[in-house]
Formats: sequence, structure tokens, C-alpha cells
Amino acid sequence: MELAIDVQNLNKRFGDKHVVRDLSLRVRTGEIFGFLGPNGSGKTTSIRMLCGLLTPDSGSGRCLGYDVLTQSGEIKRQVGYMTQKFSLWDDLTIAENLEFVARMFGMSGRREAVDRALDDLGLAGRRNQLAGTLSGGWKQRLALAACLLHRPRLLLLDEPTAGVDPKARRDFWEEIHRLSAAGITILVSTHYMDEAERCHRLAYLSYGSLLAAGTADEVIAAQQLATWELSGPGLTGLGAELRRLPGVEQVASFGALLHVSGADVATLQPELERFCHAHGLALERVGSTLEDVFIRLMQHSPDPFQEAS
Repeated sequence: MELAIDVQNLNKRFGDKHVVRDLSLRVRTGEIFGFLGPNGSGKTTSIRMLCGLLTPDSGSGRCLGYDVLTQSGEIKRQVGYMTQKFSLWDDLTIAENLEFVARMFGMSGRREAVDRALDDLGLAGRRNQLAGTLSGGWKQRLALAACLLHRPRLLLLDEPTAGVDPKARRDFWEEIHRLSAAGITILVSTHYMDEAERCHRLAYLSYGSLLAAGTADEVIAAQQLATWELSGPGLTGLGAELRRLPGVEQVASFGALLHVSGADVATLQPELERFCHAHGLALERVGSTLEDVFIRLMQHSPDPFQEAS
């Protein structure tokens, strides 16, 4: 398939901090590509380099057919960027905000572009409402409309649904998939595992390094993490004891159940069987989730910028 992004060994430093290390990545045209990782892991910096918003210190590659090192201006004109924090003007109406953004882009046919954006995002009935009076979900919709005014080929979404209710999140993702089907390539950073699973492919970044990439199923399978579900009476308070068992990497509560995960099945399974027999608990092997893998990757990649205590 045609590649929207194809980069090799991108690096970025800020002072003495090596924020992105030798990032190599391919993103297909029309793909929704998700970026996962702990806070400060280099997700936003990586995405900005891929989109021409930040020049790499070294490396090579192309975005939308343009060189990421020497043609960032051409790339930026075809990118829509939606920040985590609402950055439009509270004291302007929805329509006034879009008209102002259209003027900033120097667009011809601004009125038609604004009307189209209002219709496409379901904002036409609120066009005269002040942006400052909108709920989080409607502000999100307005921000996306502003990103799409100039008909970009690539969308950059930086944790776009933070603080938005579940219905607004679902509606937002339906719109994202509609845009993807229309051929727009979308890069999105998120901490929500259900959102990550809606992406076509994922990359997990840890403090500047790419640790895993692929579909959600491929990322889960690559970690070879086994998970068991424990149920029965008296589970409360057993978590600390379980964590001390050989082979246990994670213990997590799920309502009245406990999930225990680890990669060393040969060690962990008999330990869990003995433990459950001794405590009168039921034990069942279940599939590991993307969240289980996310936590495991975090545990195995300590923050190199954290000062030693």
C-alpha cells in the first residue's frame, strides 16, 4: 500500500536529554496509527517530527512525499493539528472561530469552507453559540472542524478525548474512522486502551525508544504474556501475597476478580494452582489485554530521566 510516512532513525535532543532515539516507522495512507507510552516518553515529539512540525536532529525519511528534514514547510501546509487543550477562542461563536482560522490559512472561498465544516461535524445548528459555553464534547468537535478546514491529508491528534464523556468519545472515533475511509492519514496519541484498540496499528514508545509496533493483536502476542483469572471467597487482601509468588509480574483487580499475569508460564502456572488450591479459589486462563501489555512494557522500561534518590 502507498505510504504516507516512511522514516528511518530519527533522533531529537533537547539539551542533554535524548528525547527520541533512532525512530523508524512506516504509516500507510488512510491508516489510523496510535501512539502509546507513559507521560514524557516522546510520543508528541515523535509525531511532530513525522509531520514536519519539528525538525529531527538526524535521520531521514518522507512524509506525504516530502523530505522531513528539508521540506517541513510543504508538509505543514497539509497537516491538521488538534492539541489536547482546547486552543480556540471562547468569546467567539463557533462560526466566527472557523472563519478566523480560515483567514489564518489564507483560504479562498472561506464562507463555503466554514459552512461545509459546520455541516460535516454536525455544528450547523450551534453556529452562533459562543465556544466558551460548549461542553467538552462539542469543543472537541469544533477543534476537529478547525483542523479539517483546509482539507489536510494528514491529521495529528494529541490525546484528543481527554476529559470527554464516553458517548462523545465514541462519536469522535466514528468520525475519525469516516475520515480514514476518505483517505486521510491519522496519527493519534492516547492513554485509553479502548481507543488504542480502535487504531489500525500501534506503536509503543518508552522514553524515546520504539519498543513495539503492529496491530493490537500483534503487540499483545509479541509480549508472550500469560494471564489467569482468580475468583472465589476472600480475594480481598490476597493481592500482596500473590505478588510475592515466583513468576508473577502483575496483579490487578477486576471487580470481584483478580487477574494475575507473567511471561514465565512454566513457573507461574503451578504456583497459581497451589495458591488457589490452598485458598479455595477457582483459576482460569484468560487472554491478556492491551492494558496488561502496556503495564508490562512500562515496568520493563524505567524512566532514564528520573533522578536517582
